[in-house]
Amino acid sequence: MVISTVIPLWYLLLFVLGAALAGQLNRGIYGLAWHRREISPWSRPPAGAPPRRWTDRLPIVGWLGLRREWLLHGRAFWVRPLLIEVAVGAGLTVLYWWEVDRAALVPQAAAGAINLWTLHAQYAGHVMLFALMLVATFIDFDEKTIPDAITVPGALLGLVFFALVPAAAPWVAQPTGLGGSSVAPLLLTSPNAWPTSLDAWPGLAIGAACLVAWCLAIWPKTATLRRGWIRGLRYLVASMFRWPMWRLYPLVALGGSAGIAAVWFFCGGDHWRALLTALVGLAFGGGLIWAVRIVGGLSLQKEAMGFGDVTLMAMIGVYVGWQASLLVFFLAPFVAVAVSVIQWLLTRRRDIPYGPYLCIATALLVLWWNPIWEERAKPIFSLGWLIPAVLFFCLIMLAGLLRLWRALEDALFGPPA
Repeated sequence: MVISTVIPLWYLLLFVLGAALAGQLNRGIYGLAWHRREISPWSRPPAGAPPRRWTDRLPIVGWLGLRREWLLHGRAFWVRPLLIEVAVGAGLTVLYWWEVDRAALVPQAAAGAINLWTLHAQYAGHVMLFALMLVATFIDFDEKTIPDAITVPGALLGLVFFALVPAAAPWVAQPTGLGGSSVAPLLLTSPNAWPTSLDAWPGLAIGAACLVAWCLAIWPKTATLRRGWIRGLRYLVASMFRWPMWRLYPLVALGGSAGIAAVWFFCGGDHWRALLTALVGLAFGGGLIWAVRIVGGLSLQKEAMGFGDVTLMAMIGVYVGWQASLLVFFLAPFVAVAVSVIQWLLTRRRDIPYGPYLCIATALLVLWWNPIWEERAKPIFSLGWLIPAVLFFCLIMLAGLLRLWRALEDALFGPPA
């Protein structure tokens, strides 16, 4: 199916726009990290650096001039950001060809009803998601942490975007055809119909509960059970109000809940379904990785996964929905194992930042969703209410496997120092 005729000049423009976007992503990689580095030409020059020129801010070629700062940042510091700008420019171009010109993500059942606006909306949503994941990935590689400054605003941005542009959202299947929806479904995420009860007040309650739970989860807090559960709970609550900006979290919860109610009451329809899909993905994605974090910590007797992975997966859930988040959860370990084995063979390092593999798995899943859905995912989500039981069983199995891995690791490499 030919959706549009795109001239080479348009592809060239996309490449330039992608490289320019990558310049800001590089700025975020260095500026949002825990240990900030003034490497980006858009940041303030570090002490002792020669004056910067306007040409330094040009995409790609600007880094060739910034090589003069190698004494401050390292001899090859400019190579990675230059390659990122080339890769993002090429990536935006290829993604446009794949999603818009070729319409590769459109199910055959919806091919006749799709339009260019829907394809461009989907493309914009995926560009936002991939850009956020790229910044999180490289900070995690550098520092083994993912700042909330990326994942929290990224999640809120996604919620607002899908409420305003429902055409970009992943959709559950409709009863027949489009089921009265004004938007043709793109990424089908359920073999079942959209429950009509979710269009009424139960759906509003679920959506608000998802947002409030997320706000409580990201609220900085400290917990300890050394002196019992009661004192531990008191300490937990007290620690939440010691942070200088604690009022921000209840403000987001209350303001966000009011916004959710406004979309439900005044808009409804596709706008409400897209927003509720994103909210459920937010809570499910973050909650799933949080459960794995708890199980892994208890089984390995050490931190198995940072909380940044929790907030990252919550953000991803906003953009792909809860069903795809579940598949990312199962796909990411295979990506992580392959990369970690290569890393250990080359560097003998045993630590692996898990966030990048969640991002890689998400990108693979989004780009090849249709064959994955038809061949693998649809039977899983036909299980209905058996899915929570399957998840619980998988968590129990994970706990046993991690205990076995800890014993094997201690036998091969000795207990950790």
